[in-house]
Amino acid sequence: MDPYNSQLIMFLVLMAMVSSGCSIGVNWGTMATRQLPPEKVVQMLNENRFDKVKLFEADRKILEALIGSEIEVMLAIPNYMLKQMSEDPEFAASWVDANVTSFCYPGGVNIRYVAVGNEPFLTAYNGTYLPLTLPALTNVQEALNHAGLGSQVKATVPINADVYFSPDSNPVPSAGDFRPEVRDLTIEIVQYLHSNDAPFTVNIYPFLSLYGNTFFPFDYAFFDGSNKPIKDGDLIYTNVFDANFDTLVWSLSKAGYPDIRIVVGEVGWPTDGDKNANIENARRFNQGLLQHALSGNGTPARKGIIDAYLFSLIDENAKSIAPGCFERHWGIFEFDGKPKYELDLFGSRENKGLVAVEGVDYMPKRWCVLNPQARDFEDLPKNIDYACSLSDCTALGYGSSCNHLSVRRNASYAFNMYYQFKDQHSWDCDFSGLAVVTDEDPSDEKCQFLVMIAQGNPVALHRTVLGILLAVLEVFIVFLLLVS
Repeated sequence: MDPYNSQLIMFLVLMAMVSSGCSIGVNWGTMATRQLPPEKVVQMLNENRFDKVKLFEADRKILEALIGSEIEVMLAIPNYMLKQMSEDPEFAASWVDANVTSFCYPGGVNIRYVAVGNEPFLTAYNGTYLPLTLPALTNVQEALNHAGLGSQVKATVPINADVYFSPDSNPVPSAGDFRPEVRDLTIEIVQYLHSNDAPFTVNIYPFLSLYGNTFFPFDYAFFDGSNKPIKDGDLIYTNVFDANFDTLVWSLSKAGYPDIRIVVGEVGWPTDGDKNANIENARRFNQGLLQHALSGNGTPARKGIIDAYLFSLIDENAKSIAPGCFERHWGIFEFDGKPKYELDLFGSRENKGLVAVEGVDYMPKRWCVLNPQARDFEDLPKNIDYACSLSDCTALGYGSSCNHLSVRRNASYAFNMYYQFKDQHSWDCDFSGLAVVTDEDPSDEKCQFLVMIAQGNPVALHRTVLGILLAVLEVFIVFLLLVS
């Protein structure tokens, strides 16, 4: 082919991708103490030209906000519902009717997939969901079929990447296979997915490879690293994402399904809560992922555009930190919808800024800090522990953004987080007389002392002001009773 024609074709393909809004999707989690209004988040998704979103549950307000947006949706069924879904086809049919059929109409919500559970084969669940997953998957897909939606909405199961492995004796993708203890069940699920033209969905986290192994080569976690590549026959691997993905490709091939579609349900990098979780690394990984996934080059064992969903859209300060403090910091946007860093969602190597959520209402600019006049610190440790146990102090951990704070400012950070979580009530900034409210922002260039968004936005702000007025009135009434 003529070189000019080849370049022209590549240019036209890229332009077609951009004009059609072809981008990687994003996970929209809602485990936060304060939620941004769904309609404003959907507006932000549209303005940034996200064309796919994955939800972890059927939140009716979010689904209503997505009506008419044309954003492709993967709608999830939480793990706690798998037992009833697996045992009761009528329950599955009712769920489909309420959350899928009700929104699947011309101009409605563009639901493409139903995710049955989330990583149900994790070893941490001790096999709880192993016997439930396939029956639940079958009942949900049958319900979609009976509703006349089976050709457009496919049920799938987001699986954790540890269901497959390569042995230590030959740690290359081509040696990959499903874990013996779940192999037969996983292949049954693969067979069912294939029979319904549904994809195999997998969650891949290179960050966790680095987090869980101090000897893991740092650059191998990224797409632009200079680490020594790994050879697997004629195939060369320069990053762990490709190696992980192709280990799955080989596992599926050995099961007899070399061509089944693969969707990466979660992939991303956190920005806080660990020494390797920061904005620089997150931008490096996510931008590299976007460029790699959308280039069409694919992985060494499977060419083509990689279908994937970034994890995640917005930080979630109520997530469990059992896996690590980084769990609350996966968002490419802050808790209030502000972008953390520039990210070109179309992989064209341009430094494009993301569009923030607009019209966010905040609580008043007040902070709770350690009283500068305080001298008795005997109760300080237990007060800090109490504040952190009921808020989010993950930024104070080793290697995190606020780890450099002095002991006094460390206490201030903890007190303020509790104060903000509790709607800035004056009585929630006391801590045995150790704390005081200030209108001077104690943040520095590395560590942000937050002011939370108003709960429910204008309504919550009104309630906060009303609460203050009622408190003042209560004090006034008590004063009158005492002097009368």
